[in-house]
Amino acid sequence: MSTRYSQTKAKLVDCQDHGPGSNAELILVEGDSAASSVVAVRNPRSQAVLPLQGKPLNAWTATEAKVAQHVLFKQLAQALGLAAPTAWLEGQPQALRFERVVLLFDPDADGIHIGALMVLYFQRWLPRLISNGHLWLARAPMFEIEVPAQFRNEVDAAFQYAYNPVHCRQLVEQLKVQAKGTEVRMRAFRGLGGLAPELLRERCVNPSTRMANALGAADVQGVVEVFGGAD
Repeated sequence: MSTRYSQTKAKLVDCQDHGPGSNAELILVEGDSAASSVVAVRNPRSQAVLPLQGKPLNAWTATEAKVAQHVLFKQLAQALGLAAPTAWLEGQPQALRFERVVLLFDPDADGIHIGALMVLYFQRWLPRLISNGHLWLARAPMFEIEVPAQFRNEVDAAFQYAYNPVHCRQLVEQLKVQAKGTEVRMRAFRGLGGLAPELLRERCVNPSTRMANALGAADVQGVVEVFGGAD
């Protein structure tokens, strides 16, 4: 069952620096709990956080008037320095308050759907934000795999991290072979809230160590094909 959407109590946790050259980014997360966790480990100088409350409107199929009145999209527009949720600042890229918008959601079905809905919004109403490289996706690990003790010196790590079930199976099988059949233990994370603060910082929030990339045309086309007609 989908979560009923209400953004009225969500608040932007802003950062200190803004504009071109600031390296400032706006991180979108799912709910207050995730927001609190990310705020605790972010760089307050350059990283702002805005929590989404439930699944947003499907802006791909909605009218401009409906999108313009949607609370989340109005909050986003204000945070970015735009006059309205459907108004790109033509000729004024310097007015954007953030150099990146980063989607950071749980790697489960709800998180994937929410991320897709946000991509649909940006592609439908603010496509220049994507084509100019401002929209990023940060991936949270789904599984932690414990490296067998006798093999840790070779891989220089006590744990390895997988970002989907297939990746997890591949890592486990690889470690079993390299560690000569030794049992390999793993555990699944329950979203961002299940990550220890240092792990959240390293794997999801810190721009120099997280797994993240700017979304390109192929990424967006895939989202449109799968989710463009879905509510």
